[in-house]
Amino acid sequence: MRIVVIGATGHIGSYLVPRLVAAGHQVVALSRGAREPYHYRPEWSAVERVHVDRTAEEAAGSFGSRVAGLRPDVVVDLICFHPESCLQLVDALQGRIAHFLHCGTMWVHGATEVAPTDELRPRHPFGDYGIRKAAIEALLLGRARLGGLPATILHPGHIVGAGWRPINPQGNLNLSVFEALAAGAPVALPDRGLSTLHHVHADDVAQAFERAIVARNEAVGEAFHVVSPAAVTLYGYAREVAGWFGHEPQLRFLPFEEWRRDVSEEDARLTLDHLAHSPCGSIEKARRLLGYEPRYSSFGAVREALAWLIGHEQLQAPAI
Repeated sequence: MRIVVIGATGHIGSYLVPRLVAAGHQVVALSRGAREPYHYRPEWSAVERVHVDRTAEEAAGSFGSRVAGLRPDVVVDLICFHPESCLQLVDALQGRIAHFLHCGTMWVHGATEVAPTDELRPRHPFGDYGIRKAAIEALLLGRARLGGLPATILHPGHIVGAGWRPINPQGNLNLSVFEALAAGAPVALPDRGLSTLHHVHADDVAQAFERAIVARNEAVGEAFHVVSPAAVTLYGYAREVAGWFGHEPQLRFLPFEEWRRDVSEEDARLTLDHLAHSPCGSIEKARRLLGYEPRYSSFGAVREALAWLIGHEQLQAPAI
């Protein structure tokens, strides 16, 4: 099949494109610039590369027709964040492709009400990102169930892997938290550290997209969670990371409003967002219908990311 991947050189696409080429597909990789993929594989030499400024072309009303003009059988959109953007694209593709796959987010659920959360739970998103992604999901599934658009949505958790900063045990992106745990230094966690995070390795997300393409009949008209086999608490996460460096963690637990006094506004904002969501997703549906089997646990995915950061001198800690 001829497959167009939008956002092909990002973290997911860097793993997905070689998978698709190895499976015998003809792949067209759309990206904004000439940046190389995060992880180069020999399969990239067989890929048709197209550079496109999506924002500019959407403003001109030409992006959808540009993608349709590439004559795809399948389109994978990894970088759509606005319902209007999605609408312009699918209006141009409806009736012309065999499968449309969209990268969503676990944020469509809002705060976790039942853990683990399955795909049938009602959507109560909050925050601009979750609300917009839930609107895109509703648009695509509505069209799929009316029979006009063969759409599938995959909802990743916190994507991580080599070259990526993981969400840390405080629920933000500050690498100093990992450095403190590696050094056996004290680390403060908000509340009791019992909020959850649900990571997923970028290659496992790519695996899910590939399997959804193969299992088209089961995937069309459906949404799937794409996360590791189990979420982790902030407390458990901090203990695990400290253990990689041979330490028992020195943890303090502070009410959020007290904890935030010692961190930046950006760190506090990100942490609050993650505490409020506390994602914990079920992958049983993806396992049953797509054959999805993640290779990485949450801790395994984070450990690979930290090893890369240490090896590239972006994180000051002993090798792991």
